[in-house]
Amino acid sequence: MAAGLAAMAFTAAGCGSSDDSSSSSTSSGAEPGVSGDQIKVGILHSLSGTMAISEVSVRDAELLAIEEINEAGGVLGKQLKPVVEDGASDWPTFAEKAQKLISTDKVAATFGGWTSASRKAMLPVFERNKSLLYYPVQYEGLEASPYIFYTGATTNQQIVPGLEFLKKELKVKTLFLVGSDYVFPRTANKEIKAWAKANGMTIVGEEYAPLGNTEYATTINKIKKAGPDAVFQTINGDSNVAFWKQFKDSGLDAKKLPVISVSTAEDEVRGVGIDNIVGQYVAWNYYQTTPGAKNAAFVKAYKAKYGADRVTDDPIEAGYVGVHLWAMAAEKAGSTNPEKVKAASKGLVFEAPEGKVTIDGDNQHIYKTARIGKLRPDGLIDTVYESDGPIKPDPFLKSYPWAEGL
Repeated sequence: MAAGLAAMAFTAAGCGSSDDSSSSSTSSGAEPGVSGDQIKVGILHSLSGTMAISEVSVRDAELLAIEEINEAGGVLGKQLKPVVEDGASDWPTFAEKAQKLISTDKVAATFGGWTSASRKAMLPVFERNKSLLYYPVQYEGLEASPYIFYTGATTNQQIVPGLEFLKKELKVKTLFLVGSDYVFPRTANKEIKAWAKANGMTIVGEEYAPLGNTEYATTINKIKKAGPDAVFQTINGDSNVAFWKQFKDSGLDAKKLPVISVSTAEDEVRGVGIDNIVGQYVAWNYYQTTPGAKNAAFVKAYKAKYGADRVTDDPIEAGYVGVHLWAMAAEKAGSTNPEKVKAASKGLVFEAPEGKVTIDGDNQHIYKTARIGKLRPDGLIDTVYESDGPIKPDPFLKSYPWAEGL
């Protein structure tokens, strides 16, 4: 599925079709989403299918943010009205629903997606229509669209810190790569292999399985045979349940073979079962246990709305942050016009549950603090490493010589 990735349009200019027949009316002076005393915004996530295990909770966080904004007076004196659509874990459906939200519902902005496959399906739709997407999940980088705001981590804010932790703290010299078979894991592992080559680490195996896969016995046997010091895991969706259960059933655990995941967080752990993953490592930018008054208030509000048994995690928080960043930018711009919102977003600072975040005006990613965590027996995550402060996003890895040619 990675074939042709290098040829895809990773630019700072639009890469959508030149056919503007379905484009939005942003250039006509109309205020997108505005209808009477309301502003419509889109929410587009997988509410069914293999990715629902992760995306339903991000939708919930975005609805919470909308509720908070409305209780505080709304945006430009108007109440936000969410229009919720189901991407159904199907990438063409994401593109179809994105077009509906823009053309039929005429939303001011859309918050959504999880997999890079869903984002890449939506990207030309948002660029062609000159409408805004706020994408809330860590990803493989090598992209910067003028109509996407990336509120999850890019490579140098998550994957690179994870690799550095393995090398410096766990003294890992050999690594096995396991991922789902689509854009993010394939590209992330290409980056990991380039980093490993430059840093004296050997990749001893690389395995992929389709999203939704439930059989990992063969992969786990290959891991055992290769005998790595650690595993780097990029499995997404409900396949995590099968992988972690079969990993433990095979006799492996965190003491025998450490695994670091960039796709398993607190919300997935509820489905995986903490007994199957306790003691393992994850690389994210936010955990429910992240200290600070902003996070305490966020966790309290999320649990009050959705239940005491619910947890927060990195993509949940990033989805919540994206809604607040758009609202702040629209207020600052005095408009829902995407071009005005983009201009107002440059350098915008928000005190988020994860800490201070700043929108980079050059690439519309945000500065984020890297945090390596360890799963504890209650299913939450303790931070065992934290960067000195928010890391400037470098989606094209321009500051890393080992990444040249990716």
